[in-house]
Amino acid sequence: MKHFLIIALLFSFSVKGTTIHVGKSYPIKSIKKGIEVAKKGDTLMVHTGLYKEGNIIIDKKIVFIGKGLPVLDGEKKHEVLSVKADSVVVDGFKVIRSSYATITDPCGIKVYNRKYVAIQNNVLDDNFFGIYLQNCQKCTIKNNSLKAYGKEEQQLGNGIHCWKSNEILIIGNTIDGHRDGIYFEFVYDSLIWRNISTNNVRYGLHFMFSHSDTYITNVFENNGAGVSVMYTKNVKMFNNYFEENWGDSSHGILLKDITDSYIFNNKFIKNTSAIYMEGASRNKIEKNVFISNGWGLKIQASCMDNVIVNNNFFKNTFDISTNGSLVLNTFDSNFWDKYEGYDLDKNGIGDVPYHPLSLFAVLTESTPSAMLLYRSFMITLLDKSEKILPSITPDNFLDKTPLIKSMPL
Repeated sequence: MKHFLIIALLFSFSVKGTTIHVGKSYPIKSIKKGIEVAKKGDTLMVHTGLYKEGNIIIDKKIVFIGKGLPVLDGEKKHEVLSVKADSVVVDGFKVIRSSYATITDPCGIKVYNRKYVAIQNNVLDDNFFGIYLQNCQKCTIKNNSLKAYGKEEQQLGNGIHCWKSNEILIIGNTIDGHRDGIYFEFVYDSLIWRNISTNNVRYGLHFMFSHSDTYITNVFENNGAGVSVMYTKNVKMFNNYFEENWGDSSHGILLKDITDSYIFNNKFIKNTSAIYMEGASRNKIEKNVFISNGWGLKIQASCMDNVIVNNNFFKNTFDISTNGSLVLNTFDSNFWDKYEGYDLDKNGIGDVPYHPLSLFAVLTESTPSAMLLYRSFMITLLDKSEKILPSITPDNFLDKTPLIKSMPL
């Protein structure tokens, strides 16, 4: 309900003020002069052109509109646009070439300690940080396009960065080439919806100490290390796509010290590890699809009381891997394409429990170089034998009710 109330706020900005025009064909040619002249509640309409005015500060409640995508150029010397008032709208600008600094984190657009700010329909190109919310409440970042070009983490900031904020909406943005596409730290009760985060040097999405957030229908593709969820509780991740996140330390999503969360109806396609879990507990992973990953699920021994139910596993090198011998998590009613059991009573559930942890997965966890033997006849024979008479893999590491047919996609 909170999210819908925030959306309603987008339409509550005052339209009773004066419209002030800025551009070559108007008496006011400077954006800074226009802001100086504007009164609370006015609309500042900036027309097509290139504006090199250093750090532009909006310190009063105005609607700041670009017509024809005017360009705000920081010339690699300044933070481009700083918002220091509540209820500001920034709409329709191309914001380029902010300065670089590792202490002050200059941005294309930065909002300082404000409420009800909307940043929408902008293009941000070649900035250190793209859009940054610092200690903000009830703000919206919507339908923006962000692009950066650095090759190393230290050369880049994050695309959309939120710190110590709550009730934030991140909707319909495209983020490409940053350090992290979207970054949350100490951000609560917020929604990330319909964003596309690709080709970022580190994570497509990275959040830490950020509780009770929801992530719906986003695409995280071809990022350096996928998505990372750390030190967090009460997270909901629904209908997202995690694709083509490859590398030695890469994964579709890392769940580290995450508790009481729900991972539902996501698609994990062609990742090194679809889900890597460490210190995760009391999470439910349901109705997800794992296709052509190196590992479907890597569940470390530090994980417990997780429920993996009604998921589809197709064409993964290893469906499951772990580095422990205790079975502290529950697998129930999943479809495994490697299952070779039967269903005599035709109830759709295999009559023989399935052991998803293969002998070879256990061997490669302790001895990675054993991967050289993958697909060899001897390993295949050992795997078949282990499933019949478990001796190395835990005999209670099993799905007692494996599905004969896959869940509908």
